[in-house]
This record gives sequence, structure tokens and C-alpha cells, in this order.
Amino acid sequence: MNRKLFKYSFGLLLLVQIFNAKAQEQAKPAFKDGQSQVVEAFNSPDKWIRHDLFVETEFDSDGDGKLDRVHVDVIRPQQTEDGLQLPVIYESSPYYAGVAPDVPGVFWDVKHELGDIGPERAHPEVTRLGQRPIISNSLIKTWVPRGYIVVHSSSPGTGLSEGAPTVGGDNESLAPKAVIDWLNGRAKGYTEADSNEEVKAFWSTGKVGMTGTSYNGTIPLAAATTGVNGLEVIIPVAPNTSYYHYYRSNGLVRSPGGYLGEDIDVLYDYIHSGNESKRASNNLKVRDTEMKKGMDRQTGDYNDFWAGRDYLNDMQPMKAAMLMSHGFNDWNVMPEHSYRIYKKAKEMGLETAIYYHQFGHGGPPPMPMLNKWFTHYLHGVDNGIENETNKAFIVRAGDNMKEPTAYKDYPNPEAQNVIFYLNSGAPKVGRLSLTTPEKQQNETLVDNFSFSGSALAKAELTEHRLLYVTPILTEDIHISGVPKITVTLASSKPAANLSVWLVSLPWNEGRRVKTTDNIITRGWADPQNHKSIHESEPLKPGKFYTVSFDLQPDDQIIKAGQQIGLMIFSSDKEYTLHPEPGTELTIDLNNTQLTLPVVGGLEKF
Repeated sequence: MNRKLFKYSFGLLLLVQIFNAKAQEQAKPAFKDGQSQVVEAFNSPDKWIRHDLFVETEFDSDGDGKLDRVHVDVIRPQQTEDGLQLPVIYESSPYYAGVAPDVPGVFWDVKHELGDIGPERAHPEVTRLGQRPIISNSLIKTWVPRGYIVVHSSSPGTGLSEGAPTVGGDNESLAPKAVIDWLNGRAKGYTEADSNEEVKAFWSTGKVGMTGTSYNGTIPLAAATTGVNGLEVIIPVAPNTSYYHYYRSNGLVRSPGGYLGEDIDVLYDYIHSGNESKRASNNLKVRDTEMKKGMDRQTGDYNDFWAGRDYLNDMQPMKAAMLMSHGFNDWNVMPEHSYRIYKKAKEMGLETAIYYHQFGHGGPPPMPMLNKWFTHYLHGVDNGIENETNKAFIVRAGDNMKEPTAYKDYPNPEAQNVIFYLNSGAPKVGRLSLTTPEKQQNETLVDNFSFSGSALAKAELTEHRLLYVTPILTEDIHISGVPKITVTLASSKPAANLSVWLVSLPWNEGRRVKTTDNIITRGWADPQNHKSIHESEPLKPGKFYTVSFDLQPDDQIIKAGQQIGLMIFSSDKEYTLHPEPGTELTIDLNNTQLTLPVVGGLEKF
């Protein structure tokens, strides 16, 4: 090589090294306006490092004498192989490896008398899906280019994760805890489920944020209740925070919206995609023993089985910050699920906020809000999140999902309880008034599940519901909080369903209008549980009992020109069991009332 060519080659090599060094120097997270920005050096999917492993837990939920290992995948920028450490955004799920088919008879038959169970249902098998090393592709395109590592794991007894699904049991909290412990060097990861070759998370800063929707949003809360160090923030979207509140209401057997006849054992079958050789023993131990004894479709009472699957009872160790998200018209995982946890977190002094919208199941907070929360708690950027005076962000009807209205808290602090009294009118429509009416006669409705709630609300005259409405509103009324109902009733039979809808009338019949446009909120209860959700007793026909319970949380503006209606009926075609029609409920109007949280209070009426 001649001297000129040598100098040229050496200079070119030096330039390449300088360029690579500068590229490495620039390959670090960038922030603007308190948010993580896309970094071009991280935004090359073909260079991302993808691998999977198995993290050892502290439990043996399938009873094979070995600690269960959960399947984990990792997606990280190439630069983490050369010393760059980044925080982790983590999602866990029981759904990644597929779910059971929707075959006839998979749900419980709901057409039977209250207190009965009905015929045994079908138990479909899950055909496992997925190909290593990828468990899921969720979150990756959003967060890896912004300077995060994305991790997924299959929950116990699903996919390649060992163990048994328990649908809210302790192992579903301890499994993500083990993954977070591994990300912090406190637990062991292995290349295979039966290998002793370890995998280290050398690329992790140890700071973890979790998010997900529905069941995937439940698991972040489950992990947070363990108090695990390193879990800095959770952003659950429409999480199921209590399986009792998902499958029961105030002692009543009730289905989640859209899944009539579903119960906790149905969900167990739906997600059981784990090792085929372990399924029979898992079924016997969990579904056919623990669940069969504890779920109690006869009384609907709250017992130790349900208490053990209620995350409100487990929150004491929790220290992670939390941004909660939910829809007020989510009739699958209803809005009470988020509110009860948000309220408790505030009482505990945790950093928390809540985002509510007017749509159905799902719906994360706006991206800038998500970004700021992850950026602050995982990258340590001082963007003012913890100093926000507003803790609630409400998307009002007709508003853009990205532009919520900020409140200091939820419910709106300016909301005051307003009590409404019932004035007779059956079988037509009675009135809701602000003053106690003179003593009046009782009114009676006849149960008939064959009429939908919307049909009953629209009916001008019917014996199958009682309906009481306010005068036509002369100005907008803003409801914010948890409406409450007290009903004094007598039943013609020892058991009866009790359903309550709060509606906005007249019913909108527009072509593109959803039913939820007229439903303000709803609630259900078992009169047999008039003393407590822990205890039910047969009703003495003709004897009056007083039942008080909350309706679902709401924040809604009822427009001038509408009327607010309270509808009381028995079986709800879309949600409750369907007993033979004919049960009579007699309502004592003098001792029945509705409490509404109204912004501005009594003066608004």
C-alpha cells in the first residue's frame, strides 16, 4: 500500500470511528416539553434486539413440585447492547397465546329461577398460538423509539408460562412482581423453562412502568399491590379491580355487559392456554374445586373467595404512582372499578390522577398525558406532573378524547347531593320532585325479562316498570359522582331481581345514536341482601324491606329540554338471570328516594 492510500484509508477509518462515537453519544433519550421524544437512533426496528426468557417466581401454582417460571419477551434498542441502560414499559396478559372458542353452551344458562344454578355448561379447550421469541407486539412502536425497553409476559398457566390461571389469585400478582424483581437483579431469568443458563437484565435501569387495558390493565394493579420495588408507575385502562364487582352487584348474580351468562369459571376456561399436560390437574384444583365452591351462583353473596380477588383489599403495600383511565359508558368493566381504587389511592396519599371519557370499554389517556407520566416516573424528568393541582380529567359528551376538562378532583368538588322523591303515576309515568309528597299509595310492577330496559324506558304505559321523571329541564344539569338509590319494596316471591336505570328522556331515536346516549347510569341489587352483601335471606312475601345501594359513577351534562328519569324494574334482560315472569314488586313510594350529585346543588333546580 502506498503512503497516500494508507493515509486516505486511515483517515477514512478515523472518520467512521468519530461518526460512530458521535452516533453513540447521541443515542440517548431526548425530552421536550416534559415528554420523551422519538430518537432516530432508536427508531430502526430492523436493529432492535428481540429475545425471550423464563423468569422464576416464588410460587408453584400447578403443584408439580417446582417453582413456576413465566415466559417473558424483551424488545430493546441496539444501543443497550453497548452499555446504554433504559427504563422498561411492561405489559402482561393472559390473552397473548390465544383464547377458547365461543362454542354453544360455554356461558351459564340464565333462564331459571333465582337460587338455582342451571345446567352444567360446556368447557372448550384453547389452541395455543404464538411463536418465540415474540409474545406480543403491543406498545413497541410507540415506546422503543422514545427511549424505553418494552417487556411482555404471559400470565401463569397461559402461553409458555408455567403454573395455573387463577383469575385474580395471588399468583397473578406475584408473577409480574417476579419479572420486575428480575429487571432489578433480585430474581433469576433463564434461557428456557427447564434450563439453568441465566439471562441478566444488564440493560435495565430498574425503573418499570406498567400499562394495559381490561385484564391487561388489572395486572399492573395486581403487581402494584405487592409493593415491589422498581414499579414506579402504573397506567391501568378499564381494569377489573374486583371479580365480585365484575360478576355480581350488591348480592345479585349479574353478567358483564355483552356476555350474558359469563362467570369467573368461564373466564378461566377462556384463558387456559398453558401446557396441555397440566390442564386437567389445573382444572380439578382451580375451576372444579376452588371456583365451584367459592363463586356461589345461588346467593351471589360476597365471601372469602371473592374477597381474595378484590384488589381493594390488597392495596396497603402499594407505593407506585397511578394514572387511572376508564369510560363512563363501559358496561363490561363498569366505571366503579376505577373509582374505588382511585379513591383508596388518594386516601393512602399516593400520587394519582384519573381520566374518564364518555365511551365504552377501553380508551387510554391522551398520548401527551401518558408520555408525561412515564417520562417523569421512569426517566426522572421534572415536568410538573406531581405538582398538578387538577387530579381528574373528564372528557365530556361530544368533546375530543384528547381534550378533557380538568377538575381538581373527581367527583367535581362543586357537586352537592340533591334528594328526589317519587310521585305516583303507574302504569304511566310519575314525577320526581324536590319536596316530600303527601302520603301516597304503593305502586306495583310485574317482572318480565322479555322486555329490554330500553323498551321499558320508551314505553308510554306498561306494568313491567315504574318510571318517575323530573320536569323538563330549563337549563343544563351537570351530574358528577355516584348517584344513590334507596328503595323500600315487597316481593310476591322469596327472591327477586332489582334493577334501576337513570335515563335521559325523551329517548333519542336517531339512526346513529347509541343506547348509552340516553342511559345516564345503572345499578342492580338483590333484595335478599338488604342487610349486607355478605348475607342473604329469603324474602317474606308481602313484607317490606329497604335496600340502599350506589349506581355506577358518572359525569354527564343533561341538556336543557330533557327530563331525568328514574326507572325501577326487576329482571334486566341484558344483565340479570331470567326467572319465570310474574314476580310482583310493590314499591313504597313514601320511603323510596334518589340522591343525585349535582354540580351547583339544589340551586340548579
